[in-house]
Amino acid sequence: MSEKKKILIVEDEVNLRELVKARLEENNYEVITVADGFNAIIQSRKVKPDLIILDLMIPHIDGYAVCRVLKSTPELSGIPVIMFTARTSMDDMRRGMEMGADAYLMKPFKPEEMLAKIRELLERKESPPEAAPAATQGAPASGGSPEQGGQTSAENPAGNGAGPAAR
Repeated sequence: MSEKKKILIVEDEVNLRELVKARLEENNYEVITVADGFNAIIQSRKVKPDLIILDLMIPHIDGYAVCRVLKSTPELSGIPVIMFTARTSMDDMRRGMEMGADAYLMKPFKPEEMLAKIRELLERKESPPEAAPAATQGAPASGGSPEQGGQTSAENPAGNGAGPAAR
């Protein structure tokens, strides 16, 4: 089997950080954790993870600024970033996507939704651009609405119109 994928979790709440870490390790991911924005940038440069799960409200440098730095650094710009936050307004989501986030996952979250989004982003990262089906552009992301804790993505920042839970 191939080498474990490395995921960097940037979360200042220790219990949540450890919960997400345990769930990812159970699913055969190598996990690195940090609790603030400054260390997120340092570890990203050092480890070059395959994916980053980034809280917005973190000490020293907020998640928006961290994402902007990562996406503007050539050797890090291709790393998928999932914004992972309790901030649910459309303005917050729009700003996250403007900073370069690849997906937006609301707290509280469903672990299976997080795992599905991680797999999707890692597969997309490994697929050559011409292999990506053109029909999926603009297609709704899986998951419920933001109000229901559903996930969103760059293709569907509102998280609506997907699945039976969407209204």
